[in-house]
Amino acid sequence: MISRSDQPTPEVWGQRADLAESAIESRHLRRLWAAPGTELGVVGWPATRRERAFASWHYWWQAHLIDCAVDAANRDPSPARKRRVAALARSHRLRNLTGWTNNYYDDMAWLALALERAERTQGITEVRGGLIALEKDLLTGFNPQIGALPWRKNSDYYNAPANGPAAIALARFGHYDRAADIADWLDKTLRDPESGLILDGIHLPGGEIERPVFSYCQGVVLGLETELAVHTGDFGHIERVRRLLRGVEERMTERGIVTGGGGGDGGLFNGILVRYLALVALMLPGTQADQAEARRCAASIVKTSAAAAWEHRLQVEGEPLFGSDWSRPAQLPTGRSGAGYFTAGGSVTASRTAERDMSVQLSGWMLMEAAYLVTAAGF
Repeated sequence: MISRSDQPTPEVWGQRADLAESAIESRHLRRLWAAPGTELGVVGWPATRRERAFASWHYWWQAHLIDCAVDAANRDPSPARKRRVAALARSHRLRNLTGWTNNYYDDMAWLALALERAERTQGITEVRGGLIALEKDLLTGFNPQIGALPWRKNSDYYNAPANGPAAIALARFGHYDRAADIADWLDKTLRDPESGLILDGIHLPGGEIERPVFSYCQGVVLGLETELAVHTGDFGHIERVRRLLRGVEERMTERGIVTGGGGGDGGLFNGILVRYLALVALMLPGTQADQAEARRCAASIVKTSAAAAWEHRLQVEGEPLFGSDWSRPAQLPTGRSGAGYFTAGGSVTASRTAERDMSVQLSGWMLMEAAYLVTAAGF
């Protein structure tokens, strides 16, 4: 048993977050088509020529890269970090070719969350046009007859990965009633009564539910309900957080560590969960003992997962390489073969060695930033 005095301090977690940021910078960041003032993340390391040229487009991975850059700029502000956030946002718009938006509501929601934080916390005003466009698309995508948004435009599939982040973004834009509508729909339609966890989605009008349980679905619903608890004062949102948190602790952790992991798109799933667990720890209101315990539980999962991920990392030229499964030793990618590719449904598969994928390394960075936040808050 590690005593509290032996646990890493906020300064130590800050140093580890710095190293995670540095690893992404040295292995993944590159100018977009050699254009001055641009920077994007190369999605694999070691990279193929096609990846270095940004020939394929991983919109939502790049949105999370912006969000992580905002984390670092908020933790330890500097002109260089602020410039990087602006460059990443600018490059995202350029590489997307059609401006800020696309046809996928989950993609647009993730970018909206990153840009909103960039403007609000870092004062980066050049993203204002993107926020206006994204807010408009998220609002018009809402189907009032159903109470949710589809996964993508003209789709009959309504899922948590789109509605969770979209509703958080709408709440941060001030549309609390619409965000609450979506939260109610998620709780009524996709919460599994046996486990308490959030299922993936539902096909409408037929009603066929896709039952896989993903960690990031739990994360975005925890974040949404916490946002609504703060801004509406509705006690019911606190109770939903507590109920879902119990399910996460019982079914998605082992010895306090978030379980599983993978590469490709799945490489981001656990990082998203811990980002919003940290938000629960820092923001969930309430003075009662069970509410305080929920905050402590969320913080504990973050810290225990971060300690495990750090213990099992590889050190490559002095910088961390995080494992896709935080409870197991990280594996060194041995080549460029087996790179992730797009499926017919638009998702990205894992590389042969999942640690090669930028998504996995972004989750490790998110985890270090989350551990810093909760320890700095006194947990």
